[in-house]
Amino acid sequence: MPKLSVRDLPIKGKKIFVRVDFNVPLDENLNITDDTRVRASLPTIKYILENGGIPILASHLGRPKGKIDKRFSLTPVAYRLEQLLDCNVLFAPDCVGDEVKKMVQDLKPGDLLLLENVRFHAEEEKNDPNFSKELAALADLYVDDAFGSAHRAHASVEGIAHHFENPAGGFLMEKELKYLEGSLKNPQRPLLAIMGGAKVSTKIGVIKNLLNKVDNLVIGGGMCFTFLKAKGYNIGTSLCEDEFLDEAKTLLSNTKIYLPVDVVIAKEPKPGNPTRTVDASSIPADYCGVDNGEQTTNEIGTLIQKAKTIVWNGPMGIFEIDEFSKGTAKVAHTIAEATAAGAISIVGGGDTIAALSKFKLLDKVSHASTGGGASLEFLEGKELPGIKVLKEK
Repeated sequence: MPKLSVRDLPIKGKKIFVRVDFNVPLDENLNITDDTRVRASLPTIKYILENGGIPILASHLGRPKGKIDKRFSLTPVAYRLEQLLDCNVLFAPDCVGDEVKKMVQDLKPGDLLLLENVRFHAEEEKNDPNFSKELAALADLYVDDAFGSAHRAHASVEGIAHHFENPAGGFLMEKELKYLEGSLKNPQRPLLAIMGGAKVSTKIGVIKNLLNKVDNLVIGGGMCFTFLKAKGYNIGTSLCEDEFLDEAKTLLSNTKIYLPVDVVIAKEPKPGNPTRTVDASSIPADYCGVDNGEQTTNEIGTLIQKAKTIVWNGPMGIFEIDEFSKGTAKVAHTIAEATAAGAISIVGGGDTIAALSKFKLLDKVSHASTGGGASLEFLEGKELPGIKVLKEK
């Protein structure tokens, strides 16, 4: 069942607690280095403002461990919001307390208030009922637009929603669910999943769940070497999680799985190191795999071209180093071409989004998910607390 949306709420003249995901990367001078998540929240914020509602924005940033730590203040986000919305953003010194209550009382239509980092209070991550109640008391309505936090049963994500009759999702939440649910429940076929990245441990549950739903599943990136070793191949010094070898061996009996047939290798995964391509079964003892080989890249390209729905999470190699980025770049470009030809493409994971940005293809896929861990848990088939608590239509 679809969830209630912000557009279903009577927002005119109402104060609306909007949980957003402003967990943005900052440099050493506390400047935002990537504002994708801030931009992703703008449609919901603008909709509320344009329809006479008063948004009260709440988010976490980083891991301040329940204490005030100015390195994790949302002050830089307040400045960025002002630039993006071209309006004054009121910034609260906390997310609860008398001063915040007074600021909320004085709000009028047209105003926009950003609360300070909710994780400055240990009660946030403990999903403390009293803290949830205190947050809820600030507003008339609740909207969750933080898909990236939906897998966390925290006070501002899950606990607070129980204090409202009609907790609803924002436009970003709606879009994430539309694409992710669509890819799993009623996809256009063939459905292709491409799983990459470094660790099998973070993706094994996703692979198991997706094998019941996809037509083909590509395993690439550092995680492929655990599977190649499980086949009895020599993988040299390549990344491997030995504790998953038995599970990998069991999964390999599934004919839907595609593994690299050739790999690019280097003595060390560092820029400037000479590379060569070898058969995936015979990596020399003192070399490690750093990228897909050309034959593998071409074969994955053929699978992408045939697919009608593509789910991609995790790069194919160490794409941050140009010499090891060709496999990831080719996958990214081929997915962009398939999307332009009518395929639906859903891309998730911080590294995958970073790769798309590097190759200037972020706007060439159907949907780039802002939720790393949340999208993985969703693809794994888990029920996310921040979604479960929203009211169904």
